[in-house]
Amino acid sequence: MLTRRTMIGGTAATALPLASSVASSDSAQASETNLNEGVKPMDLDRAFVRIEEGLVHYRHAGEGAADGSLPLYMMHAGPGSSKGLTGLVTALAETRYCIAADTLGFGESVPPTPEEPDLIYYADSVIRIWDKLGLDKVDVYGGHTGANIGMEIAIAHPDRVRKLVFDGVALFDPALAADMLENYAPKIKPQANGEHFIWAWNFMRDMGLYFPYYMRDKEHYLGKEPWPTGSLHSSVMEVMKALDHYYKGYNAVFRHKTHDRLPLITVPTFCMAHEADPLHVSVEEAAALVPNSEHLVLPFNSCTQDKADAIANYLDA
Repeated sequence: MLTRRTMIGGTAATALPLASSVASSDSAQASETNLNEGVKPMDLDRAFVRIEEGLVHYRHAGEGAADGSLPLYMMHAGPGSSKGLTGLVTALAETRYCIAADTLGFGESVPPTPEEPDLIYYADSVIRIWDKLGLDKVDVYGGHTGANIGMEIAIAHPDRVRKLVFDGVALFDPALAADMLENYAPKIKPQANGEHFIWAWNFMRDMGLYFPYYMRDKEHYLGKEPWPTGSLHSSVMEVMKALDHYYKGYNAVFRHKTHDRLPLITVPTFCMAHEADPLHVSVEEAAALVPNSEHLVLPFNSCTQDKADAIANYLDA
């Protein structure tokens, strides 16, 4: 369990800066572009689908496999979009059809309707996307916020999920969850002097250095070098797209009773994370709570292709 004192476990204990080429983060895909070494290039297409709230944007690649493998539906971490999953999508699409949508309120997708949507609402929106796309049954991947949404989909619709993959799932103790609900995702509005741009830059920069990002001290230092400026700029631009409502997805996770919900999952589940991801310390505990699960922590020197291989091996087993 992640607490105020032990939330990053062995990550900070390294006390040595980690190269950005192996970095991961709270926004697990925010630094995905730094992990793409070894990924084969593949054409990736973009499209929209309309649900009740409006247009939902998604990226997709690959084709249905000859062996009948199901499509893989992929959900990104906050505060980014499916753009951060590009490397992983193209790697996995070598052997299966992959769809990665922008969660409501992120990227190019319409925002959620409620002021305080819960994860059951986000999960329902995904089911409605599947219905419009004609996806009857799929494998599911979710990173961070996407993992929490994925668990609610699997709980409510086990008949539509064959296998579930968590890439970092948060198990916060109540005190930390309450603190993050209060401080992690403030409501931000555009300011005449442009200071909201500075906020977004610092928000993403500090997210790569501390966990939680607003606790900027030695205890909460992730032991990593800052993200390269280009990658940071790309992540900030995604935050700016979601500025008016990015906090809704975060707060849904902080309110989520993850410990109580994980045991309700009945589909086969793979709990994984990169060792540079602060949530990697929850992998074993999360797996212990899911009845039919496996778990893996990828080492610091692993890249996107390694992650893709681990996911593909699990799905194909």
